[in-house]
Amino acid sequence: MINLLMFLSIFFQYNCKAQDSDSKETDSPVPPEGYTLMWADEFNIDGKPDSENWSYEKGFKRNNELQWYQPQNANIKDGVLVIEGKRERVKNDNYDPESGDWRKNREFAEYTASSINTRNNKHFQYGIVEVRAKIDTARGMWPAIWTLGISKGWPANGEVDLMEYYLVKDEPTILANAAWANPNHGATWDGAQVPFSDFLEKDPDWPNKFHIWKMEWTEDYIKLHLDGELLNEVDLSKTTNPDGFNPFQQPHYILLNLAIGSNGGDPSFTEFPRKYEVDYVRIYQRK
Repeated sequence: MINLLMFLSIFFQYNCKAQDSDSKETDSPVPPEGYTLMWADEFNIDGKPDSENWSYEKGFKRNNELQWYQPQNANIKDGVLVIEGKRERVKNDNYDPESGDWRKNREFAEYTASSINTRNNKHFQYGIVEVRAKIDTARGMWPAIWTLGISKGWPANGEVDLMEYYLVKDEPTILANAAWANPNHGATWDGAQVPFSDFLEKDPDWPNKFHIWKMEWTEDYIKLHLDGELLNEVDLSKTTNPDGFNPFQQPHYILLNLAIGSNGGDPSFTEFPRKYEVDYVRIYQRK
C-alpha cells in the first residue's frame, strides 16, 4: 500500500508539471534581485487585449507577407492571448491595380492574422523584459516578439527581436537580433540564428510547450535569452546610427505578431487556423 501511494504521488506530481509547461502560469511575478515590476499584462481577463495597453496594426504592412492584419484575430481566452492565423479572403481596402506598391496592388488577402503593440501606451528604457509564449512552428508561420524605438523611422529607431521564428535557407530557425541604421540607408544587423532542430533534439515536444524569452537591457548591452540560455549579446557602443544617434538609448515599445508567408515559407499546404499564444508580458526595472 505504501509503495502504491508513493507511486501515485510521484505520478500526480509529474503530470502536474507536464501540464504546467503547456498551460497558464498562475504564479505572481517575482522580480529579479535589485529590480521592481514596472508593468505587466498577464492577459487574465477574457475578451480583447486591454486598449490602455495595446493597439493594432491593420492591413498589409511589410516584407511582402501574405496576411491581412486585423483586430479580430487577437483575443484573450482562459488567461492567454491567442493570435490566430486564418486562411480566409479579405478585400484590400487600399486596392489600386495601377500601383507599384504591393500593399495596394493586391486586390485580396488570402490569410489574416493580428499584430498588436504598446506604441503610445506603454514604453520603457532599460530593464528586463520577459515574455512567456508558445509559438506556432508550422510551415509559413512567422511569429515574433520585438521592440522598436519611439523616435525616428526604421531602422534608425532601432529594432530588437527577442524572438523570431522563420526559415533561413529553408531551415526552421529561431533568431535573436538587433538592427540600426547604416550609412547606405539600410540596416546593420547583430543577429543570432539557432537551427530549430537544436531545440527538438533536446526536447521533441518543444513546440507544444510555453517558453520564456528574456531581454536584459542596460546602457552598455542588450542580452537576449531563451529559457535561461543566452542567445545573443549586443554591444551598444557599436550601435550608433550615421547621424550619431544611438537608437538603443531611447524608450522602446513592444510588438507581438504572427506573420504568414515571406520568410516563414509557403503556407499553401498548412492546415489552418494556426495559434500563437502569449501567457504574459512583464517589464522589470532597477529599483
